[in-house]
Amino acid sequence: MSITRALISVSDKTGLEALAKGLHKHNVEILSTGGTAKFIAEMNIPVIEVSDFTGFPELFEGRVKTLHPKVHGGLLYRRDVEEHVQQAKDNDVQPIDLVVVNLYPFEETVAKEGVTSEEAIEKIDIGGPSMLRSAAKNHGAVTVVADPKDYEIVLAEMDEHKGDTTLKTRERLAIKVFQRTSEYDRAIASYLNEEQETEASYSISLPLAQELRYGENPHQNAALYGNFGDYFKQLQGKGLSYTNVIDIGGAAELVLEFRRPAVAILKHTNPCGVGVDDDSLRGAWDKAFETDKQAPFGGVIVCNRPLDIGLARVISGIFTDVIIAPDFDTDARALLQKKKNLRLIQMNEAFRDTLDDPIIASAPGGLLVMDHDKEALGLDNIEKRVVTSRPPTADEIEAMRFGWRVVKHVKSNAIVFAGKDRTLGIGAGQMSRVDSCRLAVWKAEQAGLSLKGSVVASDALFPFADGLVSAIEAGATAAIQPGGSIRDEEVIKAANEHDAAMVFTGHRHFLH
Repeated sequence: MSITRALISVSDKTGLEALAKGLHKHNVEILSTGGTAKFIAEMNIPVIEVSDFTGFPELFEGRVKTLHPKVHGGLLYRRDVEEHVQQAKDNDVQPIDLVVVNLYPFEETVAKEGVTSEEAIEKIDIGGPSMLRSAAKNHGAVTVVADPKDYEIVLAEMDEHKGDTTLKTRERLAIKVFQRTSEYDRAIASYLNEEQETEASYSISLPLAQELRYGENPHQNAALYGNFGDYFKQLQGKGLSYTNVIDIGGAAELVLEFRRPAVAILKHTNPCGVGVDDDSLRGAWDKAFETDKQAPFGGVIVCNRPLDIGLARVISGIFTDVIIAPDFDTDARALLQKKKNLRLIQMNEAFRDTLDDPIIASAPGGLLVMDHDKEALGLDNIEKRVVTSRPPTADEIEAMRFGWRVVKHVKSNAIVFAGKDRTLGIGAGQMSRVDSCRLAVWKAEQAGLSLKGSVVASDALFPFADGLVSAIEAGATAAIQPGGSIRDEEVIKAANEHDAAMVFTGHRHFLH
């Protein structure tokens, strides 16, 4: 059966003109409300106000307008059940075959600075989700659209199928509706839970973004959910695996720490080398690559500037799994396309906004949820955070700022030896901090880099003086660390005895 009657009520008018004209072409009777009805009428397309259709006025400043048996009866009654059809006739319930609704902009409203609780509550849509759910439940007969991107699909099917849509499409659209209404409800619950400081459960519902090649290992199945594609666009290469996605997120977060042209090389989410330069990505690359010329094999390279042909030529000589950049120059793309398996990922600057979202991780029987560790804390008023007799020099302070931003992204226990614009040695994930320090020193030796005059950054406190002393003996003249150990005085004394400068940030940056 063809679509004969549609109910349209939308906050977002995107694509509405084309939709209304397409439905009018198919002689579909259009019901609508408020601003949507006015928008359609101004196109000289016949439209019936819902209040005229139901014979019941809108009440309470529009809070009640579509919550009526003639609306929900027209959506919910089964066209294939004789008893339903007869009850519809007996009660003057006319079928509504298409519902087009997008919801009040609650998420956008609460994202605005200074929004009041009253303003937020007024943007909680009641009639919209009710109509969507009624239509989605009866998708065997009713087409329901919550996303303007689907208007074109519905009109195309109506053109092809004599004014009707296919069951497959109705099923897909119904699933999208339940996903959207669950997201909407979750946003409301999260806001109220935070605003009212009540105790409530945590829920999440995300659409499937893509099936992944495999998980951490080829024998593990994996899938990606959410809107990853809004922030990272794959331009070429093999499909992504679970570890690729983790690497991409970690690499992007690291490179966003820097304003100057920056390049970072990572392996298993750990930085192998990071460099910044005042002039070019190539200069930043040279500094990053010098830190460790072995570990980048099969790793991830990330830049915070468009990748140019000069750097592409250098990178193309190294086996790399993923390259991430805000953009790729035409010549660079052409060169890198020759490596068919190489994954090129274009990073959207809007990814930075996701750092305001919580981190969600699996836990036995549930989820762990926490705030993002989005800022390198303790760098403000750094001169006032000095705990040693000798204050750091201007160069040492600059190296501290650089090293502190990098060590935040190294798996704990983490140690980074740094200069003003580059990493010199990185020790990650050891069971003791002194071992991480020894590993970083060894890596610098392997790379042929001197640690003389470097700064050592530690993601958490030095529990004993031995870790700091080993760093100083390797050449470090200054250290930046959170402080907070019961042996802080012992550690400070060791620094003073070696004429080293040290800063306590007051904040640790563990990464597990």
